[in-house]
This record gives sequence, C-alpha cells and structure tokens, in this order.
Amino acid sequence: MSAASLDVIGLGNAIVDVLAPAADAFLTRHGISKGTMTLIDAERAESLYAAMGPAVETSGGSAANTIAGIASLGGSAAFIGRVKDDVLGKVFTHDIRALGVRYETSMATEGAPTARCLILVTPDAQRSMNTFLGASQALGPDDVDETLVASASITYLEGYLWDPPEAKQAFRKAMDTAKKNGRRVAFSLSDPFCVDRYRTEFRELINKQAIDILFANEHELCALYQVGGFDEALQAARGRVPMAALTRSEKGSVIIAGNEIHVVDAVPPTRLVDSTGAGDLYAAGFLYGLAHGRPLPACGKLASLCAAEAISHMGPRPETSLKALAARHGL
Repeated sequence: MSAASLDVIGLGNAIVDVLAPAADAFLTRHGISKGTMTLIDAERAESLYAAMGPAVETSGGSAANTIAGIASLGGSAAFIGRVKDDVLGKVFTHDIRALGVRYETSMATEGAPTARCLILVTPDAQRSMNTFLGASQALGPDDVDETLVASASITYLEGYLWDPPEAKQAFRKAMDTAKKNGRRVAFSLSDPFCVDRYRTEFRELINKQAIDILFANEHELCALYQVGGFDEALQAARGRVPMAALTRSEKGSVIIAGNEIHVVDAVPPTRLVDSTGAGDLYAAGFLYGLAHGRPLPACGKLASLCAAEAISHMGPRPETSLKALAARHGL
C-alpha cells in the first residue's frame, strides 16, 4: 500500500447555509421542529427565506464543513459534491477552494439550483435546519475520482446524502475504492431523521465492516439501535464497529475502539452562540488527529476544541485558524 497523499477526502452535500436568529415563537408559527433537520422543496424554501430576518450566508454542508475544518488545521483534504453553475454554486466553489481544499467536481449546467439550508438559531443556540437539497442530489458514481479516493488516508461520508439512489451508488463506489486500497472509511449518521429512514442499511454497513470509524451523537446512536439510553446504545455499538466517536453535547464525547473506551470532556466555548457545525468540526479534529497518528484521547481533545470554536460564533465553519488554536492549547 502506497503512502497517502491526502489526509481526508469527503463526499457530501454541497450547500450554501443561510443563518438567521429566530425566537421560539417563529419556529412554532412556521411549523418548524426545533433542533432537527427537515427536508423542504423549492416553494417552501422561498417562502421561509422571505419570512426570515437578516441572515448570514456561508458555504456549508456537513462533510464539506468537516473538510474545511481539516484544512484549517493544516491538513490536506479534498471534497466531492455537486453544485449548479449558478451564483450560489460559484460561491461554494470559491469558498472551499480558497481554503486550500481540492475540489474538482464538475458543475451541473441544468436541473435544480445549488442547494441551500435555511438555519434558524434560537437564543439557546439550538439550530433548526430546513434544507433544500437541489443540485447536491445529482451526485453520482461518475463524480467519484477513484485515484483521488485511493490517495486519501480516510474517506469521510455523511448520512445526509444517503437518500438519492445515484448518490448512494457514488458513496458505495468511494467506500469500495477506499477499502480496495487499504484505506479507512468514516461515516456520520448525521441526524435521527436519516437513521429512521435508513436504519437497516446503516446497520448492514456496520455489520459488514464497511465502516471503520462511526460518528454519531447520542440521539442518533439510540435511534440506530432503538434503545432508550446512551449506555445501552454504546454497548450495542461495541464490537460491531472498529471505532466510534460518540458526542454528547456539553457532556463531552466517548470514543470506543475494540476494548478501549475513552471519555473526553467537552471544551467550554468562549461564548455559546450557534451549535451549527459543532459535530462537523468535532469530526474534523478527530479525523485530522487520526490521520496524523495521534492517540485516541488526543484525537478526542482536538475534536472537542474544534467543536467549541464552531459554537462560539454564527456559522458552521471556523472563524479562526484551528491550527493556531490547537497550538495554543498544546494540541
């Protein structure tokens, strides 16, 4: 097996996030389920956008945010995701390339517009996401550069894009390519909504050892194994997946690998503003540490530090150099 030239390659939705503060009453008035992700159509996207207050637009998408975090840490990274050749598509492409991320997926010239996620952030920093997936759903197996995947130490996939058949084929192609080349595959469950739709398929991926590193928060893990508490869910996951990084918000995280269990404290943010991207940046810190051969507890500490940076401001991507931040904390 040749040495990897990239730390991580990510596959996922290429989305532009639109973030705005909102009161709980706004969520109630518009029938929005607090703290979750809901898929919406183009008509709903237009009406909700019109009702939102002043907003901040920033390139997003779960796996893309993770890849942006790895680049901010000084890692080498690539991303595969589909946008349309429109204004938001050009914004996304510029933003991710400006970070030093390798991004070569061709733009769609017809069909749905570039995806966008309308995110309402309540005063308790909870984010309620309303996502129009648009062009990102058009990702297919032809978009997967096998040579590029083979060059990455870890291939990272987001559960959010497991829905479209063509995208699922792209994911399976990437997973197979990584495995054939002796690389590791990481997978995020993304949201209880995704787990409820694809519980059987996700568990099959785990049972067949297609996933080497699983990312999940406690709600997603409990949904996956249909149990009532975190401890029971953790025991269900042990022995089924080689490694799992399980997040628990302010309770920190738990990392399991074989017989190892590491409990990692959360890093208190400088201020609590917006939880958007916290899980994505946690994954960035963890995967960067793993790709660079760091011990699991150190990976967890770096992951928690990156997550704390994410929730200290509006938006899912780091506003300061994560590499410099890690250095200040001795990580």
